[in-house]
Amino acid sequence: MIKLYEKGAYVLNGTDILDEQNVTSELLYKKLGEECSKESAAKNTLAYEILEAHNTSGNMEKLKVKFDKLTSHDITFVGIIQTARASGLEKFPVPYVLTNCHNSLCAVGGTINEDDHMFGLSCAKKYGGIYVPPHQAVIHQFAREMLAGGGKMILGSDSHTRYGALGTMAIGEGGPELVKQLLSKTYDINMPGVVGVYLTGTPRKGVGPQDIALAIIGAVFSNGYVNNKVMEFIGDGVKNLSVDYRIGIDVMTTETTCLSSIWITDEKVKEFYEIHNRAEDYKELKPKKVAYYDGFIHVDLSEIKPMIAMPFHPSNVYTIDDVNANLYDILDEVENKAKISLDNNNIKYSLKDKVRNGKLYVEQGIIAGCAGGGFENICDATDILNGTYIGADEFSLSVYPASQPIFMELVKNGSVAKLMETGATIRTAFCGSCFGAGDVPSNNSFSIRHTTRNFPNREGSKITNGQIASVALMDARSIAATAANKGYLTSAENIDVNFSKPKYFFDSKIYDNRVYNGVGKADPSAEIKFGPGIVDWPAMSHLTDDLVLKVVSVIHDPVTTTDELIPSGETSSYRSNPLKLAEFTLSRKDPAYVGRAKEIQKAEKARIAGEDICAANQEVKAVFEKINVKFSVNPQTTEIGSVIYAVKPGDGSAREQAASCQKVLGGLANIAKEYATKRYRSNLINWGMLPFLLKEDIPFDNGDFIYIKGIKKAVAEKAAEIKAYVVDKDMKEFTLTLGELTNDERDIIQSGCLINYYGDRN
Repeated sequence: MIKLYEKGAYVLNGTDILDEQNVTSELLYKKLGEECSKESAAKNTLAYEILEAHNTSGNMEKLKVKFDKLTSHDITFVGIIQTARASGLEKFPVPYVLTNCHNSLCAVGGTINEDDHMFGLSCAKKYGGIYVPPHQAVIHQFAREMLAGGGKMILGSDSHTRYGALGTMAIGEGGPELVKQLLSKTYDINMPGVVGVYLTGTPRKGVGPQDIALAIIGAVFSNGYVNNKVMEFIGDGVKNLSVDYRIGIDVMTTETTCLSSIWITDEKVKEFYEIHNRAEDYKELKPKKVAYYDGFIHVDLSEIKPMIAMPFHPSNVYTIDDVNANLYDILDEVENKAKISLDNNNIKYSLKDKVRNGKLYVEQGIIAGCAGGGFENICDATDILNGTYIGADEFSLSVYPASQPIFMELVKNGSVAKLMETGATIRTAFCGSCFGAGDVPSNNSFSIRHTTRNFPNREGSKITNGQIASVALMDARSIAATAANKGYLTSAENIDVNFSKPKYFFDSKIYDNRVYNGVGKADPSAEIKFGPGIVDWPAMSHLTDDLVLKVVSVIHDPVTTTDELIPSGETSSYRSNPLKLAEFTLSRKDPAYVGRAKEIQKAEKARIAGEDICAANQEVKAVFEKINVKFSVNPQTTEIGSVIYAVKPGDGSAREQAASCQKVLGGLANIAKEYATKRYRSNLINWGMLPFLLKEDIPFDNGDFIYIKGIKKAVAEKAAEIKAYVVDKDMKEFTLTLGELTNDERDIIQSGCLINYYGDRN
């Protein structure tokens, strides 16, 4: 079904695969009729071609990338623009799209939604951007329809920024990386590895793109096979997939922790651009005569069955058939895994109570967002549901078309009426079900979703209130099959259906009549509209010579998601107020964190104000006394803050709030065994936080203090190792590292954050 190569592979003429383990220079010469090195063949991938075209450094090992277009949604664009404004923004140098698809219950307690929207519209007018009003499209569907282009690169502030199926290399990063692009700076990375994903065969009837994606995620996530690499989809199986189908696979590549993705293009992609009145944006993409891939995945599409990713991670995959055949064994396994993910003995978690008459009963089904809300997904689901009904019990079904143009076409072809007849509800384009602000399930319920993630509490439940719900990821077709079976888990393969496959027609009038396009029309005289909930970033200190850090949270989970670091959902009500948003940091994982961080932050605030540090925080006096037994340190010139430890933090969302919320609470560093994603580590750096690595067992406990001498010098001089000390009577020494940092990143850390970095230079 899915084979991972131990090493890399050469691909000749796009079809002939040579496992690196069996390749000699003589064999290559015989096949090609010419000499070919691994190094030269590595330059023949699609990824290399596109990155080379966008690299400004002149060195393909150390990339400095400039993107063609940028995109953000309303969870992130206020903070991005505020940061850019504080750093000297004059106008958007490239097309920048502000979408409003994360509308949450912002009228309750935080920013009124429309205040953020008017801020976005006024900024689009002032700086020359594109503004997409609420309910028009989710961020990634608008990008597919209106932004993507063959051979182009797009940077987005959402982790699922993936348009590879359209020939566009897109990357999801934290907001500060978009700030750099808005200031005409570059995205600096080492040349990433490129993993070939060779597709062959044709999917079975009833198998959808989410099934293929989940199967791949299950094969590569835990072993880190594609971590921070580019996935390049090639092979004779690509032609057997519609563009919608390819998009559905592609958007889920984020859950593998890869950096980006790119696909070969063909006549079907050309037709997609023609349908969207953008024929000029098509470009044929295919690897050159011989291409070398650092890793290689062979996927036989015909062998993949309908899948389900059980709680609480997209990689926790099983076939639906296996779940139904081994129900209690698998549910027991999932429950045991959940105990590790939840890490809360007060939560009584069970799935076995969902078994009714030997079958797994589901309370909710959702088809939505950038993954599930596509035209083809909804049409196929409609065909499965046509003539049935979902029942009048607990089970409910909601369908969210990904854009108004898709919605309108579904109205025209009758799909909406057919779905409504079954008892399903049809909603507008909204990302709520992906981040806990729409269709939040009831306590202890089980929801199946064609969306992107199923992390703990991501669906909106509140573990601190004793509330827990489960989300499993499935394809729209099997969700529809389950709905037709009135909530009992059912594989779409078990449904006798003829898929109608109606043709899609795109009507641009919806966007022509509603979307503001100010590209090239910046108006410096335009006034920005600030609602009362929109607050500037607080001032942040520069790095001092020495550091005193209090450990305020220790997380032993194998992986910590950004949703655990800063929960989504109702927290978005405070997205435009850094201090209020920070109150939610680790609220579902470690509720005591905020209080601990604030307490030690009192000492730093006193230091900055020139006040008595020890009076502000009673612990600090004893800490400095112990340090001064071995070292000479001045409390007034030593930055004091907090640090968290996590084994592998940063899986999941690109939202920089996971880092910035720690920083505004006085967080100065993270310590980790490794960082799950580049984007989270970049967020830490851009907010002036030290991304420490610790390979040994942790020598400290929650509540301990750590002293680091000469940290500023160590950062500036690229020290390979940094000595740190647990502040106790023995001043126990241990070693930290920072990993690879660019010169700019070192300067940003020393400046205390990206805003200070640019301010120091203006």
